[in-house]
This record gives sequence, structure tokens and C-alpha cells, in this order.
Amino acid sequence: MGLSRLAALHGVATSYSPSPDVTVSVPDDTVIAVLAALGVDAGTPEDVRRSLVAAESRSRLLPPTVVVWAGEPLPPTLTGLPPGSTVRVEPEPAAGDFGAALVGAGCAEAAGPAAPAGWTQPPYGIHRLHVRTPDHHEATATLVVAPARVPQPPERTHGFLVQLYSLLSARSWGMGDLGDLADLAVWSGRTLGSGFVQVNPLHAAVPGKPTDPSPYRPSSRRFPDPVHLRVESIPEYGHVRDRTTLEDLHQDAAALSEAVLNKGALIDRDAVWELKRQALELIAEVPLTPGRRAAYCDFLAEQGQALEDHALWCALAEVHGPDWHSWPEPLRDPRSPATARARSGLLDRVDLHCRLAWLTTTQLADAQRAAEDAGMEVGIVHDLAVGVHPAGADTWAQQDAFAHGMSVGAPPDAFNARGQDWGLPPWRPDVLAATGYAAFRGLLRGLLAHAGALRIDHVMGLFRLWWVPEGRPPTDGTYVAYDAEAMLAVLVLEAHRAGSAVVGEDLGTVEPGVREALARRGVLGTSVLWFERDWDGDGRPLAPEKWRRDCLATATTHDLPSTAARLTGDHVTLRHRLGLLTRPLEEELTEDVTSTAEWLALLARLRMLPEGDGNEEAAVRAVHRFLRATPARMTGIWLPDTVGDRRPQNLPGTWDQYPNWRLPIADPDGHPVTLEEITASPRLHGLMEVLRPAKARTAPPGARLG
Repeated sequence: MGLSRLAALHGVATSYSPSPDVTVSVPDDTVIAVLAALGVDAGTPEDVRRSLVAAESRSRLLPPTVVVWAGEPLPPTLTGLPPGSTVRVEPEPAAGDFGAALVGAGCAEAAGPAAPAGWTQPPYGIHRLHVRTPDHHEATATLVVAPARVPQPPERTHGFLVQLYSLLSARSWGMGDLGDLADLAVWSGRTLGSGFVQVNPLHAAVPGKPTDPSPYRPSSRRFPDPVHLRVESIPEYGHVRDRTTLEDLHQDAAALSEAVLNKGALIDRDAVWELKRQALELIAEVPLTPGRRAAYCDFLAEQGQALEDHALWCALAEVHGPDWHSWPEPLRDPRSPATARARSGLLDRVDLHCRLAWLTTTQLADAQRAAEDAGMEVGIVHDLAVGVHPAGADTWAQQDAFAHGMSVGAPPDAFNARGQDWGLPPWRPDVLAATGYAAFRGLLRGLLAHAGALRIDHVMGLFRLWWVPEGRPPTDGTYVAYDAEAMLAVLVLEAHRAGSAVVGEDLGTVEPGVREALARRGVLGTSVLWFERDWDGDGRPLAPEKWRRDCLATATTHDLPSTAARLTGDHVTLRHRLGLLTRPLEEELTEDVTSTAEWLALLARLRMLPEGDGNEEAAVRAVHRFLRATPARMTGIWLPDTVGDRRPQNLPGTWDQYPNWRLPIADPDGHPVTLEEITASPRLHGLMEVLRPAKARTAPPGARLG
């Protein structure tokens, strides 16, 4: 009983419910290990008693972080202070830059208990709250004042979903880059009236040979990866003196692209980076003009310690390897004297990595600006991965913020009886709260700076995450709670400052009340056609008018089969060939055919699928016609679907068995197609006629849609 009470006080679950009628107990040793990762000793009954006494004896006048929402009553934390208490708010520096005081719509004037003495509604921002009681007790906390909702996208818009590396053009160096992204955005905005392009996470990867190709397990989520740079677009490129070496690199890059596009080779991120690294080092030798130097210095000042840490980690990794746990012990501490001395000897490399971050961020900004200039109402939708690699730059620089010996994953469910371990160390909720969510704020601010919207992978992680102790199976994990109110307030505040919408990936096991809480704050959900059924009724496909409005509606995602593969059953035979099925092939095929037939029957009843037309291309159009008939605010088209690609970009549950994250977009026969070929594809244009708003068909190029 004592262990359960101690766990509850620290947000650690001792049981969970994989379904409404099932409750599973968490092993005690899991609970003890998770508490230890939170700095709580529960190894013996006596330890539990001591820790419980310590936890219950801590009486806090204020929690570490207090949230105030615009236009809503003040929280009980403030209205429930002892009578006669006074409060003082120390405003965030330059808080006025982010919004005027909420006079008339402020929480102090909303219905509810009266505000404490001295309360004046501060503007949106992150402030310091000071409280003094009549008996002279004092407390301080971080105060988050946030708008009620994030900015909203247009009432109706559509756009492409693409894994950027897979989008090769005639100018790519063996994989898609930010120049290709800008080109796709401009073309689709002007020609098709598209409102957005959503890409995979562009976070910095952990270097190595081979580099982990997954964009969802990065070294750092705070800075982008320079492998995405369009080298020729860098202003200093034209002034490189060693043109011979640069030309040789171009030829090697052309050979890489040729191998991928015409010789069946996989995308080789490491080979691409090796060529770009050499070119970028030549470019870095070109002196910056005064204006460029001023812009670079501004970037350094804006990014501060975070960039310094990231660049230093990159430089140290070149010397000591990509896993900082294996570095000489003094260098494992980013603030040690030995690390400072090492930095002095690596100044040129540190500056190079700072400059690469600047160049990449600049091209991200260029892509968003190009999208907006092309008439896109949203622009580029960036993706926030759920975590970072345990050996990478973020875990080195922010060690106190991460729970050591823990990994994020998912509990067992109907689709995966063994659960999942994603190999990503979780943030400590207690450290986040104690620091006013500084790490989360900095992360969001950087990502949102050049994003029309942000997709958050596994958005349920704002509420709780499944922690798996190192060395144990995912079935032996447990949920750890986060302060969702504070996490959401920080998210809403930063999205408001950036003027960006937010899309939450809320697929899979979702705790009751989570979708409602996200919707209340204006965070859109994600609805994938094949999963949208009347689960509370007959289980049949959900009619279009019954879909939720505030969502991004798609036919598939990067972790799911393409629409063509789904319709033909190719995804089942692929998993069979790789030994991933847990039931006989015939049984899997029968279930898949039945499910697909139910959807096709609904499409036919709605007259979206021409009678007697069994053509796969027509069925793909019908699926997207259905998506357009839902009230969803955003409709996403998986770019490979537009050319009939049948291969998934990622096949969960595989590693070496399948080339995850290394496939170029291809036609139905598996032959890679370039960006130029995609934009000229009759199949794409036939599909987009289904989705393109009528206004876009007559609007002049570049006209902004209403």
C-alpha cells in the first residue's frame, strides 16, 4: 500500500487498462525502478516509508508551475490561497511584445472565485509569480499565461504529406533536400491550390556508419540536420575557389542520384552527407559579407547556450565517436573544465557546426516564405518526434532533464501483444515543472519559428508516457504522468507567438479525456480512413458526415501501407514474406479483403466509386473523394499515393528485413520517379481534381485563397 501511495504522489501508475474491461497490475520492481529514475528511493519497505514521509511532509504553497488561461477562471492554486495573501507577478522581459494585457477578457474578470489581493492580469507569456501569506510564508513559481486556443488553419484546406528524403529531383544529391521542399510547396500552392506540405522530422541525426536512418530517433530535436541543405543555394557557394573539387563532388552526387533513380540503389544518407560535408567545408572557407556576418551573429546570439552545446557535441563526436557515454569521463559533463578545454581546441569545428545550423535554419525559413508567397494558407507543416536518441546531443547537453535507465514505448495491445520499446529516454516531469518547462519551451520555439503548423508525434505524450526500465521487456513498463495543463499551456503559448496551427498524432491507445482536452485547446487530431469505424456501434466504416471536423484526415501515414497496397492486399503479402504475420496468410488475407470490401461498398453506395469500375487508380480517387466529403479542416494526400507507389516508407517491427526510411517515391512498378516526373504525372492530376477547390482552378498563379 505504501508503494502504491508513493507512486501515486509521483505520477507513476501501478496498474493500467489496455481496454475498458481489463486492468493489468504493474510489477513492483518496475514501479521501484521508475521511482528511482525520478530520484525517489523505494528499494526496501523502510526506503518506501522514508520517501513517503518526505513526500507527504512537503507542503507547497504553490506548485512549481501555475497556468492561467485567457478568458477562464483563475486556477484554485490562486483563488484558494489563505485569506489575506498577496501576489506579485514579475513579468517576462519584453512580455508586451507578445500580446496586450487581457483586460475585459482576463481570468480575473471571468466567473469564479475572486482573485487574490495584488493580482493584475499579466500579458501572455512566462512570468515569475510571488505569493506571501498573512503569516509571512512566501513562495515563487513559474506563471504561464496562455491564450485559450492555438491558431486555427483555414476552414478547408488540403496538402501533401511527404518524407523529404524520398523526394529526389534532378538537382538532388542522392536524397530530397530543402530546395526540393520549397519547389514542391511553390508548385502545389500555385498549380493545385494546396494549403500545406507536411514533412517528416528534419531534426539532427546521430552521426555514424551507418547512421540510424529513422527521422524519429534523432540526436537533437532542437536543431535541424544540415544533410537537408540545398548546397547550391548557399550564397557563398558561388565564391568557392576550389572549383575542381566542387565539380568532382557534383559528379559523385549525380552518380548517387543515378544509382537511386535508375539502378535500384537505396537512399544512402551517409554517402550523401559525406559529399555535402566536403562541399560545406569548402563553402565555410568563403568569408561572409558584412550583412551575412551580421545575420550569423544575430543567430548565434538568439540561440545562445543551446546552439553552443549542440555544436560542441558535434565537434566532440567527430573525435570521440557518436555515443557520449563512451567518451572520456570528464567530457561526459558539458560543464566540466575538461570540456571547456576541449572546446578551445575545437573552435573551428564548433564554428562550422554553428554555421551549418544557421544555414539550415535559413533554408527552412526560405521554404516557408516560398510556400506563403505561393498562396499557401498554412505552408510547411513540420513534425516533432516523440523523443531523442539516448546517445545524442540533447541527452548530453540536458542530462538532468532526462530519466536515465528508462525508455519510452507502448504497452501491449490488440495489435502488439509484446508492447513496444522505442529506445527514447523520456523527459522527467518533475524537472520540467521545476524549471518552468524551459526545455519544452525552447524546443517548441525553434520548431515553430519557420512552420505554418506543427505535427506532434504521439501527442498523448503531453499527458503520459509508457516508461520501460532498461533491460526489461515493454510488457514490464508503466505509465508516468505529466502535467498536461502546463504542457498544453506552453504549447498553446508558443504556437500563438508563432501564429502556427498544431496537429496532434492521436492514433492508437488514447487515454479517456485526452482528445477532448486537445480539442478544447484547438489542437487538431489525426484521422486515418481505415481506422475510422463506428466502434461504439456496429463497427462498420464511419460515414463521412460523422467524422470529426477538427482533424487532419488522411488515407495513410508513413507507418502504414500506401493506399494502393491497402486496396490490393499487397501489404499483407509483404508482411508474410518477411515473416511478420502471427496468423496463417489465408486468415489475414480474408480479414483484409473483408475490411477493404466494406469500405469499397460504402464508397459505391455514396456514388464515389463508379459502378463496375474495379480499377485500382479509380479506387484511390474514390478514397480521397470520401476524405474530401468529411468535415475535416485539413485533408492530407500521401505524395506516393499520387503516383501509385505500393511500398511503405517504414514497416514497423522490422530493422534489417526491410529498407525503412531509404526508399525513393516510385510508380506502381517500383521504378523511382523524380519531383519533375511527379508534377507531370497524369495520375497525380487526376487525383488532385478530386481535392482541388474550384476556386483554385480559375485563380491566377500566386493568388492567396480565402
